[in-house]
Amino acid sequence: MRMIDVIIKKRNGKTLTQEEFNFVANGAAKGTVPDYQLSAFLMACFLNPLSDKETAAFTKAMALSGGRLDFKHIKFPKTDKHSTGGVGDGISVALAPLVACAEVAVPMMSGRGLGHTGGTLDKLEAMKNFTVSVPVKDVYKQVEKTGLCMFGQTKDLAPADKKLYALRDATGTVESRPLIVASILSKKYAEGVGSLLMDVKYGSGAFMQKLEDSRKLAKALVTTAKLLGLKCRAMITYMDQPLGRAIGNANEIYQTIEILKGNKTLAPDFYELLMQEAVQMLLLSGKAKDAKKARAFFEEQIENGNALEKFRQMLKWQGANPDVADHPTKHLKNAKLSYKFCAPKAGYVQHIDAKTAGVAAVLLGAGRNTMEDKIDYGAGIWLEKKAGESVKKGEVIATLYASDKKRLEEGTALFKTAVKLGSKKPAPYQIVKEIIK
Repeated sequence: MRMIDVIIKKRNGKTLTQEEFNFVANGAAKGTVPDYQLSAFLMACFLNPLSDKETAAFTKAMALSGGRLDFKHIKFPKTDKHSTGGVGDGISVALAPLVACAEVAVPMMSGRGLGHTGGTLDKLEAMKNFTVSVPVKDVYKQVEKTGLCMFGQTKDLAPADKKLYALRDATGTVESRPLIVASILSKKYAEGVGSLLMDVKYGSGAFMQKLEDSRKLAKALVTTAKLLGLKCRAMITYMDQPLGRAIGNANEIYQTIEILKGNKTLAPDFYELLMQEAVQMLLLSGKAKDAKKARAFFEEQIENGNALEKFRQMLKWQGANPDVADHPTKHLKNAKLSYKFCAPKAGYVQHIDAKTAGVAAVLLGAGRNTMEDKIDYGAGIWLEKKAGESVKKGEVIATLYASDKKRLEEGTALFKTAVKLGSKKPAPYQIVKEIIK
Protein backbone atom coordinates (compact mmCIF):
# COMPACT_ATOMS: atom_id res chain seq x y z
CA MET A 1 0.00 0.00 0.00
CA ARG A 2 1.24 3.50 -0.86
CA MET A 3 0.38 6.62 1.13
CA ILE A 4 -0.02 8.68 -2.06
CA ASP A 5 -2.84 6.36 -3.20
CA VAL A 6 -4.68 6.78 0.13
CA ILE A 7 -4.34 10.58 -0.11
CA ILE A 8 -5.67 10.68 -3.69
CA LYS A 9 -8.57 8.37 -2.83
CA LYS A 10 -9.69 10.64 0.02
CA ARG A 11 -8.98 13.79 -1.99
CA ASN A 12 -11.44 12.47 -4.57
CA GLY A 13 -14.10 11.99 -1.89
CA LYS A 14 -14.06 8.20 -1.83
CA THR A 15 -14.58 6.01 1.25
CA LEU A 16 -11.47 4.59 2.91
CA THR A 17 -11.26 1.06 4.32
CA GLN A 18 -10.19 -0.06 7.80
CA GLU A 19 -6.93 -1.35 6.28
CA GLU A 20 -6.17 2.04 4.75
CA PHE A 21 -6.80 3.83 8.04
CA ASN A 22 -4.58 1.26 9.79
CA PHE A 23 -1.82 2.04 7.28
CA VAL A 24 -2.07 5.78 7.97
CA ALA A 25 -2.22 5.40 11.77
CA ASN A 26 0.67 2.95 11.96
CA GLY A 27 2.71 5.16 9.64
CA ALA A 28 2.06 8.16 11.89
CA ALA A 29 2.95 6.20 15.04
CA LYS A 30 6.13 4.61 13.66
CA GLY A 31 7.32 7.57 11.60
CA THR A 32 7.24 5.61 8.31
CA VAL A 33 4.90 8.14 6.67
CA PRO A 34 6.45 11.64 6.40
CA ASP A 35 4.77 14.70 7.89
CA TYR A 36 4.03 16.26 4.49
CA GLN A 37 1.96 13.24 3.44
CA LEU A 38 0.17 13.05 6.79
CA SER A 39 -0.60 16.77 6.45
CA ALA A 40 -2.00 16.25 2.95
CA PHE A 41 -4.11 13.36 4.24
CA LEU A 42 -5.54 15.51 7.06
CA MET A 43 -6.47 18.27 4.62
CA ALA A 44 -8.13 15.72 2.33
CA CYS A 45 -10.18 14.54 5.35
CA PHE A 46 -10.99 18.15 6.22
CA LEU A 47 -12.27 18.96 2.71
CA ASN A 48 -14.05 15.59 2.29
CA PRO A 49 -15.35 14.84 5.81
CA LEU A 50 -15.23 11.26 7.06
CA SER A 51 -18.53 9.38 7.32
CA ASP A 52 -19.60 7.96 10.69
CA LYS A 53 -18.22 4.53 9.75
CA GLU A 54 -14.96 6.06 8.50
CA THR A 55 -14.62 8.06 11.73
CA ALA A 56 -15.05 4.87 13.76
CA ALA A 57 -12.52 3.05 11.57
CA PHE A 58 -9.97 5.87 11.92
CA THR A 59 -10.56 6.04 15.68
CA LYS A 60 -9.95 2.30 16.01
CA ALA A 61 -6.83 2.51 13.84
CA MET A 62 -5.35 5.30 15.98
CA ALA A 63 -6.21 3.46 19.20
CA LEU A 64 -4.61 0.24 17.98
CA SER A 65 -1.49 2.02 16.68
CA GLY A 66 -0.14 1.27 20.16
CA GLY A 67 -1.11 -0.93 23.07
CA ARG A 68 -4.59 -1.22 24.53
CA LEU A 69 -5.32 -1.61 28.24
CA ASP A 70 -7.03 -4.87 29.17
CA PHE A 71 -9.06 -5.00 32.40
CA LYS A 72 -10.71 -8.36 31.74
CA HIS A 73 -9.29 -9.72 35.01
CA ILE A 74 -11.39 -7.14 36.90
CA LYS A 75 -14.95 -8.41 37.40
CA PHE A 76 -16.57 -4.99 37.80
CA PRO A 77 -17.84 -2.92 34.83
CA LYS A 78 -15.23 -0.50 33.52
CA THR A 79 -16.23 3.09 32.77
CA ASP A 80 -14.74 6.54 32.18
CA LYS A 81 -15.72 10.12 31.49
CA HIS A 82 -14.27 12.78 29.20
CA SER A 83 -14.86 16.52 29.30
CA THR A 84 -14.19 18.83 26.37
CA GLY A 85 -12.79 21.26 28.94
CA GLY A 86 -13.70 24.50 30.62
CA VAL A 87 -12.92 26.84 33.51
CA GLY A 88 -13.17 25.45 37.04
CA ASP A 89 -14.02 22.05 35.58
CA GLY A 90 -12.40 19.89 38.28
CA ILE A 91 -15.29 17.41 38.33
CA SER A 92 -13.18 14.38 37.35
CA VAL A 93 -11.11 14.44 40.54
CA ALA A 94 -14.28 14.11 42.64
CA LEU A 95 -16.12 11.91 40.15
CA ALA A 96 -13.65 9.01 39.91
CA PRO A 97 -13.60 8.14 43.65
CA LEU A 98 -17.36 8.70 43.95
CA VAL A 99 -18.25 6.33 41.09
CA ALA A 100 -15.70 3.77 42.31
CA CYS A 101 -17.81 3.45 45.49
CA ALA A 102 -20.45 1.66 43.38
CA GLU A 103 -18.23 -1.33 42.52
CA VAL A 104 -17.47 0.17 39.12
CA ALA A 105 -13.85 0.35 37.95
CA VAL A 106 -12.74 3.83 36.83
CA PRO A 107 -9.38 3.85 35.01
CA MET A 108 -9.30 7.54 34.09
CA MET A 109 -6.63 8.63 31.63
CA SER A 110 -6.47 12.42 31.66
CA GLY A 111 -4.64 15.30 30.04
CA ARG A 112 -3.00 18.63 30.85
CA GLY A 113 -4.40 22.10 30.53
CA LEU A 114 -3.68 24.39 27.60
CA GLY A 115 -4.84 27.98 27.22
CA HIS A 116 -7.76 29.02 29.41
CA THR A 117 -8.98 25.45 30.04
CA GLY A 118 -7.54 23.51 32.96
CA GLY A 119 -6.21 19.95 32.89
CA THR A 120 -6.93 17.15 35.35
CA LEU A 121 -3.28 16.05 35.59
CA ASP A 122 -2.21 19.58 36.58
CA LYS A 123 -4.84 19.67 39.30
CA LEU A 124 -3.69 16.32 40.71
CA GLU A 125 -0.06 17.49 40.74
CA ALA A 126 -1.05 20.43 42.96
CA MET A 127 -0.91 17.78 45.71
CA LYS A 128 2.71 17.29 46.76
CA ASN A 129 4.28 14.03 45.50
CA PHE A 130 1.16 12.87 43.63
CA THR A 131 2.36 10.97 40.57
CA VAL A 132 0.36 10.76 37.34
CA SER A 133 3.04 8.76 35.49
CA VAL A 134 1.80 5.30 36.44
CA PRO A 135 3.21 2.20 34.66
CA VAL A 136 0.51 0.06 33.04
CA LYS A 137 1.11 -2.88 35.38
CA ASP A 138 0.58 -0.56 38.35
CA VAL A 139 -2.60 0.88 36.79
CA TYR A 140 -3.97 -2.68 36.64
CA LYS A 141 -2.97 -3.38 40.23
CA GLN A 142 -4.36 -0.11 41.60
CA VAL A 143 -7.69 -0.40 39.77
CA GLU A 144 -8.04 -4.00 40.98
CA LYS A 145 -7.38 -3.02 44.61
CA THR A 146 -9.10 0.39 44.84
CA GLY A 147 -11.42 0.64 41.83
CA LEU A 148 -9.76 3.71 40.35
CA CYS A 149 -6.58 5.25 38.99
CA MET A 150 -6.07 8.72 37.49
CA PHE A 151 -3.08 8.74 35.17
CA GLY A 152 -1.51 10.41 32.14
CA GLN A 153 -1.33 9.05 28.62
CA THR A 154 1.64 6.72 28.15
CA LYS A 155 3.76 6.75 24.98
CA ASP A 156 2.28 3.41 23.97
CA LEU A 157 -1.39 4.46 24.15
CA ALA A 158 -2.76 5.86 20.85
CA PRO A 159 0.66 7.17 19.66
CA ALA A 160 -0.77 8.03 16.23
CA ASP A 161 -3.07 10.58 17.83
CA LYS A 162 -0.18 12.46 19.43
CA LYS A 163 1.47 12.91 16.03
CA LEU A 164 -1.70 13.76 14.12
CA TYR A 165 -2.94 16.13 16.86
CA ALA A 166 0.22 18.25 16.50
CA LEU A 167 -0.11 18.27 12.71
CA ARG A 168 -3.78 19.28 12.84
CA ASP A 169 -2.76 22.29 14.90
CA ALA A 170 -0.15 23.27 12.29
CA THR A 171 -2.19 22.62 9.13
CA GLY A 172 -5.50 24.40 9.74
CA THR A 173 -7.50 21.21 10.20
CA VAL A 174 -8.35 21.54 13.91
CA GLU A 175 -12.04 22.31 13.29
CA SER A 176 -12.82 19.05 11.46
CA ARG A 177 -15.51 17.36 13.58
CA PRO A 178 -14.65 13.77 12.52
CA LEU A 179 -10.97 14.38 13.30
CA ILE A 180 -11.87 15.86 16.70
CA VAL A 181 -14.04 12.81 17.46
CA ALA A 182 -11.33 10.37 16.36
CA SER A 183 -8.73 12.16 18.49
CA ILE A 184 -10.87 12.13 21.64
CA LEU A 185 -12.21 8.60 21.30
CA SER A 186 -8.96 6.91 20.19
CA LYS A 187 -7.49 7.52 23.65
CA LYS A 188 -10.67 6.35 25.39
CA TYR A 189 -10.99 3.24 23.22
CA ALA A 190 -7.36 2.41 24.06
CA GLU A 191 -8.28 2.45 27.76
CA GLY A 192 -10.29 -0.73 27.40
CA VAL A 193 -13.44 0.52 29.17
CA GLY A 194 -16.94 -0.69 28.31
CA SER A 195 -18.81 2.59 28.72
CA LEU A 196 -18.05 6.27 28.40
CA LEU A 197 -19.74 9.49 29.49
CA MET A 198 -18.98 12.60 27.45
CA ASP A 199 -19.31 16.09 28.98
CA VAL A 200 -19.54 18.41 25.98
CA LYS A 201 -19.52 22.02 27.10
CA TYR A 202 -20.84 25.16 25.41
CA GLY A 203 -20.41 28.85 26.22
CA SER A 204 -17.55 31.34 26.27
CA GLY A 205 -15.22 29.08 28.26
CA ALA A 206 -15.84 25.99 26.13
CA PHE A 207 -14.02 24.51 23.13
CA MET A 208 -17.29 24.82 21.17
CA GLN A 209 -18.89 28.11 22.20
CA LYS A 210 -22.19 27.75 20.32
CA LEU A 211 -24.80 25.32 21.65
CA GLU A 212 -25.57 23.93 18.18
CA ASP A 213 -21.88 23.17 17.53
CA SER A 214 -21.63 21.40 20.88
CA ARG A 215 -24.77 19.41 20.09
CA LYS A 216 -23.33 18.27 16.74
CA LEU A 217 -20.06 17.23 18.39
CA ALA A 218 -21.92 15.39 21.16
CA LYS A 219 -24.03 13.45 18.66
CA ALA A 220 -20.95 12.55 16.60
CA LEU A 221 -19.10 11.32 19.70
CA VAL A 222 -22.02 9.13 20.81
CA THR A 223 -22.56 7.71 17.31
CA THR A 224 -18.87 6.86 16.84
CA ALA A 225 -18.47 5.39 20.32
CA LYS A 226 -21.45 3.09 19.73
CA LEU A 227 -20.00 1.95 16.39
CA LEU A 228 -16.88 0.97 18.34
CA GLY A 229 -18.96 -1.10 20.75
CA LEU A 230 -18.87 1.36 23.64
CA LYS A 231 -21.96 2.29 25.64
CA CYS A 232 -21.98 6.08 25.49
CA ARG A 233 -24.00 9.15 26.41
CA ALA A 234 -23.18 12.83 26.13
CA MET A 235 -24.21 15.58 28.52
CA ILE A 236 -24.27 19.08 27.05
CA THR A 237 -23.33 21.40 29.90
CA TYR A 238 -23.08 25.15 30.53
CA MET A 239 -19.67 26.83 30.44
CA ASP A 240 -20.49 30.49 29.91
CA GLN A 241 -19.48 31.05 33.54
CA PRO A 242 -16.87 29.20 35.65
CA LEU A 243 -18.00 25.98 37.31
CA GLY A 244 -17.85 26.06 41.11
CA ARG A 245 -15.92 28.65 43.09
CA ALA A 246 -12.37 27.55 42.32
CA ILE A 247 -10.20 28.33 39.30
CA GLY A 248 -6.64 27.04 39.42
CA ASN A 249 -5.09 23.77 40.44
CA ALA A 250 -4.66 23.85 44.25
CA ASN A 251 -7.90 25.83 44.60
CA GLU A 252 -9.83 23.20 42.66
CA ILE A 253 -8.39 20.31 44.69
CA TYR A 254 -9.39 22.10 47.90
CA GLN A 255 -12.93 22.53 46.56
CA THR A 256 -13.08 18.85 45.52
CA ILE A 257 -12.08 17.71 49.00
CA GLU A 258 -14.67 19.99 50.61
CA ILE A 259 -17.36 18.55 48.33
CA LEU A 260 -16.30 14.97 49.13
CA LYS A 261 -16.47 15.89 52.82
CA GLY A 262 -20.13 16.76 52.33
CA ASN A 263 -19.99 20.55 51.96
CA LYS A 264 -22.59 20.56 49.17
CA THR A 265 -23.56 24.23 49.72
CA LEU A 266 -20.02 25.45 48.97
CA ALA A 267 -20.52 25.20 45.20
CA PRO A 268 -24.06 24.04 44.35
CA ASP A 269 -23.47 24.05 40.57
CA PHE A 270 -20.35 21.87 40.95
CA TYR A 271 -22.16 19.49 43.29
CA GLU A 272 -25.16 19.20 40.97
CA LEU A 273 -23.05 18.40 37.91
CA LEU A 274 -21.00 15.90 39.95
CA MET A 275 -24.18 14.08 40.99
CA GLN A 276 -25.69 14.06 37.51
CA GLU A 277 -22.49 12.77 35.92
CA ALA A 278 -22.06 10.04 38.55
CA VAL A 279 -25.64 8.89 37.96
CA GLN A 280 -25.18 8.75 34.18
CA MET A 281 -21.94 6.76 34.54
CA LEU A 282 -23.67 4.25 36.80
CA LEU A 283 -26.62 3.88 34.42
CA LEU A 284 -24.23 3.39 31.49
CA SER A 285 -22.24 0.75 33.37
CA GLY A 286 -25.38 -1.31 33.90
CA LYS A 287 -24.98 -1.25 37.70
CA ALA A 288 -28.13 0.85 38.11
CA LYS A 289 -31.46 1.15 36.32
CA ASP A 290 -33.10 3.94 38.34
CA ALA A 291 -31.60 7.46 38.29
CA LYS A 292 -33.23 8.56 41.58
CA LYS A 293 -31.93 5.51 43.45
CA ALA A 294 -28.49 6.00 41.92
CA ARG A 295 -28.38 9.62 43.07
CA ALA A 296 -29.50 8.67 46.58
CA PHE A 297 -26.71 6.08 46.66
CA PHE A 298 -24.05 8.62 45.68
CA GLU A 299 -25.30 11.21 48.17
CA GLU A 300 -25.04 8.55 50.86
CA GLN A 301 -21.45 7.72 49.81
CA ILE A 302 -20.48 11.33 50.45
CA GLU A 303 -22.40 11.56 53.73
CA ASN A 304 -20.95 8.34 55.17
CA GLY A 305 -17.36 9.20 54.16
CA ASN A 306 -16.89 6.38 51.64
CA ALA A 307 -16.18 8.73 48.73
CA LEU A 308 -13.51 10.60 50.70
CA GLU A 309 -11.99 7.26 51.74
CA LYS A 310 -11.75 6.21 48.07
CA PHE A 311 -9.99 9.50 47.36
CA ARG A 312 -7.66 8.82 50.29
CA GLN A 313 -6.82 5.38 48.87
CA MET A 314 -5.92 6.93 45.52
CA LEU A 315 -3.61 9.42 47.25
CA LYS A 316 -1.80 6.60 49.06
CA TRP A 317 -1.34 4.51 45.92
CA GLN A 318 -0.12 7.44 43.82
CA GLY A 319 2.47 8.84 46.21
CA ALA A 320 0.69 11.69 48.00
CA ASN A 321 0.10 11.94 51.73
CA PRO A 322 -3.41 10.56 52.51
CA ASP A 323 -3.72 13.36 55.07
CA VAL A 324 -4.37 15.69 52.10
CA ALA A 325 -7.97 14.45 52.28
CA ASP A 326 -8.29 15.68 55.87
CA HIS A 327 -6.04 18.75 55.97
CA PRO A 328 -5.65 19.93 52.36
CA THR A 329 -4.16 23.34 53.13
CA LYS A 330 -1.15 21.64 54.81
CA HIS A 331 -0.25 19.72 51.66
CA LEU A 332 -1.34 21.79 48.67
CA LYS A 333 1.17 23.97 46.84
CA ASN A 334 0.63 27.65 47.70
CA ALA A 335 1.11 30.93 45.85
CA LYS A 336 3.11 33.69 47.55
CA LEU A 337 0.82 36.67 46.89
CA SER A 338 -2.90 37.39 46.94
CA TYR A 339 -5.30 40.22 46.15
CA LYS A 340 -8.91 40.70 47.23
CA PHE A 341 -11.13 42.17 44.52
CA CYS A 342 -13.95 44.05 46.26
CA ALA A 343 -17.27 45.23 44.89
CA PRO A 344 -17.19 48.88 43.77
CA LYS A 345 -20.95 49.10 44.44
CA ALA A 346 -23.77 47.11 46.02
CA GLY A 347 -26.02 44.84 43.97
CA TYR A 348 -25.95 41.37 42.47
CA VAL A 349 -23.29 39.53 40.52
CA GLN A 350 -24.95 39.30 37.10
CA HIS A 351 -22.34 37.31 35.22
CA ILE A 352 -18.71 36.17 35.39
CA ASP A 353 -17.39 35.41 31.90
CA ALA A 354 -15.73 32.00 31.89
CA LYS A 355 -13.16 32.59 29.17
CA THR A 356 -12.02 35.94 30.56
CA ALA A 357 -11.71 34.42 34.04
CA GLY A 358 -9.81 31.45 32.60
CA VAL A 359 -7.36 33.66 30.72
CA ALA A 360 -6.92 35.77 33.88
CA ALA A 361 -6.00 32.58 35.76
CA VAL A 362 -3.38 31.80 33.08
CA LEU A 363 -1.92 35.30 33.54
CA LEU A 364 -1.75 34.62 37.28
CA GLY A 365 0.32 31.50 36.51
CA ALA A 366 -2.32 28.78 36.86
CA GLY A 367 -2.21 27.67 33.21
CA ARG A 368 0.00 27.51 30.15
CA ASN A 369 -0.04 28.96 26.64
CA THR A 370 2.37 26.32 25.29
CA MET A 371 2.94 22.79 26.58
CA GLU A 372 6.47 23.85 27.63
CA ASP A 373 5.23 26.54 30.05
CA LYS A 374 5.60 25.88 33.77
CA ILE A 375 2.61 26.11 36.09
CA ASP A 376 2.32 27.81 39.48
CA TYR A 377 0.07 25.24 41.16
CA GLY A 378 -1.00 27.68 43.86
CA ALA A 379 -2.03 30.43 41.43
CA GLY A 380 -5.67 30.98 40.60
CA ILE A 381 -8.94 32.58 41.66
CA TRP A 382 -11.41 31.83 44.44
CA LEU A 383 -14.88 33.19 43.73
CA GLU A 384 -16.35 34.42 46.99
CA LYS A 385 -19.42 35.47 45.00
CA LYS A 386 -21.10 33.75 42.05
CA ALA A 387 -23.76 34.93 39.61
CA GLY A 388 -27.05 35.49 41.41
CA GLU A 389 -25.46 36.26 44.79
CA SER A 390 -25.85 39.68 46.41
CA VAL A 391 -22.85 41.80 47.29
CA LYS A 392 -22.37 44.88 49.45
CA LYS A 393 -20.10 47.75 48.48
CA GLY A 394 -16.56 46.84 49.56
CA GLU A 395 -17.42 43.14 49.99
CA VAL A 396 -14.97 40.64 48.49
CA ILE A 397 -16.07 39.20 45.14
CA ALA A 398 -12.95 37.13 44.52
CA THR A 399 -9.48 36.46 45.89
CA LEU A 400 -6.70 36.12 43.31
CA TYR A 401 -3.45 34.23 43.92
CA ALA A 402 -0.05 34.45 42.21
CA SER A 403 3.64 34.22 43.09
CA ASP A 404 4.77 37.17 41.00
CA LYS A 405 3.68 40.79 41.49
CA LYS A 406 3.42 41.54 37.75
CA ARG A 407 1.38 38.39 37.15
CA LEU A 408 -0.95 39.31 40.01
CA GLU A 409 -1.50 42.80 38.61
CA GLU A 410 -2.11 41.59 35.03
CA GLY A 411 -4.41 38.76 36.09
CA THR A 412 -6.41 41.01 38.40
CA ALA A 413 -6.84 43.73 35.77
CA LEU A 414 -8.26 41.22 33.29
CA PHE A 415 -10.43 39.39 35.82
CA LYS A 416 -12.15 42.64 36.82
CA THR A 417 -13.47 42.92 33.25
CA ALA A 418 -15.07 39.44 33.55
CA VAL A 419 -17.38 40.46 36.40
CA LYS A 420 -20.66 42.23 35.71
CA LEU A 421 -22.69 43.73 38.58
CA GLY A 422 -26.29 44.94 38.48
CA SER A 423 -29.19 45.99 40.69
CA LYS A 424 -31.47 43.02 39.90
CA LYS A 425 -30.96 39.36 40.67
CA PRO A 426 -30.32 37.48 37.40
CA ALA A 427 -32.29 34.40 36.38
CA PRO A 428 -30.56 31.13 37.36
CA TYR A 429 -28.84 29.17 34.59
CA GLN A 430 -29.27 25.50 33.76
CA ILE A 431 -26.08 23.50 34.29
CA VAL A 432 -27.12 20.47 32.19
CA LYS A 433 -28.78 21.55 28.94
CA GLU A 434 -29.55 18.10 27.56
CA ILE A 435 -28.43 14.47 27.46
CA ILE A 436 -27.82 12.71 24.15
CA LYS A 437 -28.23 8.96 24.14
